[in-house]
Amino acid sequence: MKTKPVHHEPLTAIVVSILALLFVGFLTLTVCSAKSPPPPAKKTRSTDFQEGVPGGVIIDTLDVSARVIAIDTSKRKLTLLGPDGDKSTVKVGPEAVNFDQIRVGDLVRATVTEALVVYLDEEGASAPDGSAAAVVLAPKGAQPGGIVAETVQVTAKVIAIDQTNRTATLQFEDGSSKIFPVRDDIDLSRRKVGEKVVFQVTEMIAISVEKQ
Repeated sequence: MKTKPVHHEPLTAIVVSILALLFVGFLTLTVCSAKSPPPPAKKTRSTDFQEGVPGGVIIDTLDVSARVIAIDTSKRKLTLLGPDGDKSTVKVGPEAVNFDQIRVGDLVRATVTEALVVYLDEEGASAPDGSAAAVVLAPKGAQPGGIVAETVQVTAKVIAIDQTNRTATLQFEDGSSKIFPVRDDIDLSRRKVGEKVVFQVTEMIAISVEKQ
Protein backbone atom coordinates (compact mmCIF):
# COMPACT_ATOMS: atom_id res chain seq x y z
CA MET A 1 0.00 0.00 0.00
CA LYS A 2 1.10 3.54 -0.62
CA THR A 3 2.54 5.17 2.43
CA LYS A 4 0.98 8.46 3.45
CA PRO A 5 0.56 10.18 6.82
CA VAL A 6 -2.61 9.50 8.80
CA HIS A 7 -4.33 12.16 10.96
CA HIS A 8 -1.12 14.19 10.86
CA GLU A 9 -0.39 17.92 10.48
CA PRO A 10 1.85 19.24 7.67
CA LEU A 11 5.43 19.97 8.68
CA THR A 12 5.05 23.71 8.11
CA ALA A 13 2.25 23.88 10.71
CA ILE A 14 4.60 23.00 13.58
CA VAL A 15 7.63 25.16 12.75
CA VAL A 16 6.44 28.25 14.64
CA SER A 17 5.46 26.24 17.72
CA ILE A 18 8.84 24.51 17.63
CA LEU A 19 10.69 27.81 17.68
CA ALA A 20 8.45 28.92 20.53
CA LEU A 21 9.28 25.77 22.47
CA LEU A 22 13.03 26.21 22.43
CA PHE A 23 13.61 29.90 21.86
CA VAL A 24 11.07 31.89 23.89
CA GLY A 25 12.65 35.44 24.95
CA PHE A 26 13.81 39.25 24.00
CA LEU A 27 16.61 41.90 24.78
CA THR A 28 15.00 45.43 25.18
CA LEU A 29 13.42 45.37 21.76
CA THR A 30 16.41 46.75 19.84
CA VAL A 31 15.31 46.43 16.23
CA CYS A 32 17.98 45.71 13.63
CA SER A 33 16.47 46.63 10.27
CA ALA A 34 19.78 46.42 8.40
CA LYS A 35 19.90 42.63 8.56
CA SER A 36 18.68 40.81 5.46
CA PRO A 37 15.86 38.24 5.62
CA PRO A 38 16.93 34.61 6.05
CA PRO A 39 17.09 32.23 3.07
CA PRO A 40 13.82 30.65 1.87
CA ALA A 41 12.59 27.40 3.39
CA LYS A 42 13.62 24.20 1.63
CA LYS A 43 11.57 21.00 1.47
CA THR A 44 12.80 17.57 0.40
CA ARG A 45 11.18 14.12 0.25
CA SER A 46 12.62 10.64 -0.09
CA THR A 47 10.79 7.30 -0.35
CA ASP A 48 11.89 3.72 0.05
CA PHE A 49 9.99 0.47 -0.40
CA GLN A 50 10.62 -3.11 -1.42
CA GLU A 51 8.82 -4.21 -4.56
CA GLY A 52 5.96 -6.58 -3.79
CA VAL A 53 6.02 -5.81 -0.06
CA PRO A 54 3.17 -3.67 1.33
CA GLY A 55 4.24 -0.50 3.09
CA GLY A 56 7.44 1.48 2.96
CA VAL A 57 9.10 4.62 4.26
CA ILE A 58 8.57 8.30 3.45
CA ILE A 59 10.90 10.94 4.87
CA ASP A 60 10.02 14.63 4.60
CA THR A 61 12.53 17.27 5.60
CA LEU A 62 11.92 21.00 6.01
CA ASP A 63 14.81 23.42 6.55
CA VAL A 64 13.65 26.85 7.70
CA SER A 65 15.51 29.86 9.09
CA ALA A 66 14.55 33.02 10.96
CA ARG A 67 16.72 36.01 11.83
CA VAL A 68 16.69 37.52 15.32
CA ILE A 69 15.77 41.20 14.91
CA ALA A 70 14.89 42.08 18.52
CA ILE A 71 15.46 40.67 22.00
CA ASP A 72 13.74 41.38 25.33
CA THR A 73 15.95 39.74 27.96
CA SER A 74 13.70 40.56 30.92
CA LYS A 75 10.72 38.78 29.35
CA ARG A 76 12.84 36.19 27.53
CA LYS A 77 11.27 36.98 24.18
CA LEU A 78 12.66 37.01 20.65
CA THR A 79 11.38 38.79 17.59
CA LEU A 80 12.12 36.71 14.50
CA LEU A 81 12.10 37.71 10.83
CA GLY A 82 11.00 34.85 8.56
CA PRO A 83 11.98 34.13 4.94
CA ASP A 84 8.74 35.72 3.67
CA GLY A 85 9.39 38.95 5.59
CA ASP A 86 6.86 38.19 8.33
CA LYS A 87 7.81 38.95 11.92
CA SER A 88 6.85 36.79 14.89
CA THR A 89 7.51 36.91 18.61
CA VAL A 90 8.31 33.80 20.63
CA LYS A 91 8.85 33.32 24.35
CA VAL A 92 11.82 31.20 25.39
CA GLY A 93 11.47 29.01 28.46
CA PRO A 94 14.06 28.71 31.24
CA GLU A 95 15.16 25.31 29.91
CA ALA A 96 17.01 27.16 27.12
CA VAL A 97 20.04 27.81 29.34
CA ASN A 98 22.05 29.53 26.59
CA PHE A 99 19.47 32.20 25.87
CA ASP A 100 21.89 34.89 27.04
CA GLN A 101 24.19 34.06 24.11
CA ILE A 102 21.62 34.94 21.43
CA ARG A 103 22.22 38.29 19.75
CA VAL A 104 20.32 40.49 17.31
CA GLY A 105 21.30 39.40 13.80
CA ASP A 106 21.80 35.72 14.71
CA LEU A 107 20.24 33.18 12.39
CA VAL A 108 18.00 30.56 14.01
CA ARG A 109 17.87 27.39 11.90
CA ALA A 110 15.32 24.62 12.34
CA THR A 111 15.43 21.28 10.54
CA VAL A 112 12.16 19.41 10.83
CA THR A 113 12.24 15.75 9.80
CA GLU A 114 9.15 13.57 9.59
CA ALA A 115 9.60 9.86 8.92
CA LEU A 116 6.58 7.68 8.20
CA VAL A 117 7.01 3.89 8.32
CA VAL A 118 4.12 1.67 7.25
CA TYR A 119 4.13 -2.13 7.40
CA LEU A 120 1.87 -5.17 7.79
CA ASP A 121 1.95 -6.74 11.25
CA GLU A 122 1.57 -10.28 9.92
CA GLU A 123 3.07 -11.89 13.01
CA GLY A 124 1.23 -9.73 15.53
CA ALA A 125 4.53 -8.88 17.18
CA SER A 126 4.34 -5.07 17.09
CA ALA A 127 4.51 -3.08 20.30
CA PRO A 128 1.25 -1.54 21.59
CA ASP A 129 0.14 1.76 20.09
CA GLY A 130 1.25 4.92 21.83
CA SER A 131 3.76 7.73 21.74
CA ALA A 132 7.19 8.57 23.13
CA ALA A 133 9.04 11.88 23.21
CA ALA A 134 12.51 13.16 24.06
CA VAL A 135 14.08 16.62 24.39
CA VAL A 136 17.83 17.29 24.34
CA LEU A 137 19.10 20.84 24.84
CA ALA A 138 22.62 22.16 24.44
CA PRO A 139 24.54 22.29 27.75
CA LYS A 140 25.30 25.60 29.45
CA GLY A 141 28.03 27.49 27.61
CA ALA A 142 27.55 25.71 24.28
CA GLN A 143 25.97 27.20 21.17
CA PRO A 144 22.21 27.64 21.72
CA GLY A 145 20.13 24.83 20.24
CA GLY A 146 18.49 21.51 20.89
CA ILE A 147 16.61 18.52 19.52
CA VAL A 148 13.00 17.50 20.09
CA ALA A 149 11.80 14.08 18.91
CA GLU A 150 8.48 12.28 19.15
CA THR A 151 7.29 8.93 17.79
CA VAL A 152 3.63 7.99 17.48
CA GLN A 153 2.39 4.51 16.53
CA VAL A 154 -1.12 3.75 15.28
CA THR A 155 -2.47 0.37 14.17
CA ALA A 156 -5.36 -0.07 11.73
CA LYS A 157 -7.25 -3.13 10.51
CA VAL A 158 -8.04 -3.94 6.88
CA ILE A 159 -11.85 -4.10 6.64
CA ALA A 160 -12.25 -4.12 2.83
CA ILE A 161 -10.16 -4.75 -0.28
CA ASP A 162 -11.23 -3.52 -3.72
CA GLN A 163 -9.16 -5.44 -6.26
CA THR A 164 -10.75 -3.66 -9.24
CA ASN A 165 -9.88 -0.16 -8.06
CA ARG A 166 -6.80 -1.36 -6.16
CA THR A 167 -7.72 0.17 -2.80
CA ALA A 168 -7.83 -1.03 0.79
CA THR A 169 -10.11 0.36 3.50
CA LEU A 170 -8.51 0.61 6.92
CA GLN A 171 -10.29 1.10 10.22
CA PHE A 172 -8.51 2.78 13.14
CA GLU A 173 -9.03 2.23 16.85
CA ASP A 174 -11.12 5.39 17.20
CA GLY A 175 -13.65 3.88 14.78
CA SER A 176 -12.73 6.05 11.81
CA SER A 177 -11.90 4.50 8.46
CA LYS A 178 -9.98 5.61 5.38
CA ILE A 179 -9.51 4.25 1.87
CA PHE A 180 -5.89 3.94 0.70
CA PRO A 181 -4.63 3.28 -2.83
CA VAL A 182 -2.46 0.19 -3.26
CA ARG A 183 0.75 0.14 -5.31
CA ASP A 184 0.65 -1.73 -8.63
CA ASP A 185 3.41 -4.13 -7.56
CA ILE A 186 1.38 -5.47 -4.60
CA ASP A 187 -0.45 -8.77 -5.24
CA LEU A 188 -3.87 -8.07 -3.73
CA SER A 189 -4.95 -11.69 -4.12
CA ARG A 190 -2.56 -12.54 -1.27
CA ARG A 191 -3.99 -9.90 1.06
CA LYS A 192 -7.05 -10.44 3.24
CA VAL A 193 -9.51 -8.62 5.44
CA GLY A 194 -8.45 -8.58 9.08
CA GLU A 195 -4.76 -7.91 8.46
CA LYS A 196 -3.23 -5.21 10.63
CA VAL A 197 -1.31 -2.23 9.25
CA VAL A 198 1.07 -0.33 11.52
CA PHE A 199 1.83 3.37 11.03
CA GLN A 200 4.85 4.81 12.85
CA VAL A 201 5.42 8.56 12.56
CA THR A 202 8.60 10.08 13.99
CA GLU A 203 9.08 13.84 14.05
CA MET A 204 12.43 15.34 14.97
CA ILE A 205 13.23 19.03 15.20
CA ALA A 206 16.84 20.16 15.41
CA ILE A 207 17.41 23.86 16.18
CA SER A 208 20.69 25.74 16.10
CA VAL A 209 21.81 29.37 16.23
CA GLU A 210 24.41 30.71 13.81
CA LYS A 211 26.36 33.77 14.93
CA GLN A 212 26.48 36.57 12.38
